[in-house]
Amino acid sequence: MNLTSVDVSKNGKALEVIWDDGRRARFHALWLRDNSLDDATRSPANGQRLITLLDIPDNTTITKAAISPDGVLRLTVAPEMKDMEFSSHWLQTHAYDRPAPHEVGWLAPTVMTWDAGLQDQLPFGNWSEISTSRASLKKWLHGIQTYGVSILRGIPTEPGALCRVAELFGYVRETNYGRWFEVRSEVNPNNLAYTNLGLQAHTDNPYRDPVPTLQLLSCLENTVEGGESIVVDGFHAAQRLKSEDPDAFQILSRYLADFEYAGSDDICLRARKAIIGLSSDGELTAISFNNRSAAPFSHIPFAHMEAYYAAYRRFSKIVEDKDMEVTFRLAPGELFIVDNARVLHARKAFSGTGTRWLQGCYADKDGLLSTLASMK
Repeated sequence: MNLTSVDVSKNGKALEVIWDDGRRARFHALWLRDNSLDDATRSPANGQRLITLLDIPDNTTITKAAISPDGVLRLTVAPEMKDMEFSSHWLQTHAYDRPAPHEVGWLAPTVMTWDAGLQDQLPFGNWSEISTSRASLKKWLHGIQTYGVSILRGIPTEPGALCRVAELFGYVRETNYGRWFEVRSEVNPNNLAYTNLGLQAHTDNPYRDPVPTLQLLSCLENTVEGGESIVVDGFHAAQRLKSEDPDAFQILSRYLADFEYAGSDDICLRARKAIIGLSSDGELTAISFNNRSAAPFSHIPFAHMEAYYAAYRRFSKIVEDKDMEVTFRLAPGELFIVDNARVLHARKAFSGTGTRWLQGCYADKDGLLSTLASMK
């Protein structure tokens, strides 16, 4: 879209631009001055701001504004008498003159929720392609951003190979479990993940602050009966809860649950967070659900505890509804990655004979989103 006109208003404190498709947006003079793209305001090397807000006069006003023949907004602000210019695309991308915020529980437009219907459409990639082609890597990362889960096939079946996957887009988050960790049956394990028991759908490590926002699990061997992996879209589960029982959604997003892990003598991790996490403007941003790591809930008022448990039970039933889950069996050389702040993962019980050897590691979405944004 191209800019077609500009009108200064509020005695120079703001302006309004119009695009050729009829869309309009208003911008304040102070905001435009603060976001000036010139080399004296922003470093040409890294784009970081070189001035503070106090360097800008609080009586900044627009004295002149016009649209150039090539569709660029050019303006001058007083009292600095500073000239600035902004492209049509830049203004469109950063426009903040939008309708009132969405209702509580809204999701970013990059997110697509799902249920069991994703079973035959689970996004996937191939190691040989994403490790050699930026276009293939971009497509794979985009699937993770959109659905919060993806499969990767053809990775080397050697210890630690999954870390090479994480390093394609970011960095491995090392924890007390190590740079990567083994997931196979153990005698007297310090974590139930290291048994052949089935595991309820959960997000990992809610007892950490901050929690790792990506988890990768790769398969090196799998000859057991059972042990299928299950994934559930926690955002879709929260939306369903809000639709079926708004009060339950409200109480799980209002009060903080307690989580703890003390699996060895020198480790005691504790954190508090809402099972349904919302940003200050109501965006649905995180799910923290892990019954194994739930500590006694000590920060919920007595008057609301029964209602809290009722909501917790209601959400648990939605999470375990077969209509919500996608199931698959990992073969050697396959990996799945989940947005650990959104997608819950589970495992069916498996036989005591045969071998099931998985390895896991953690990473963070900031690296993935940074890599994807730079590609775009």
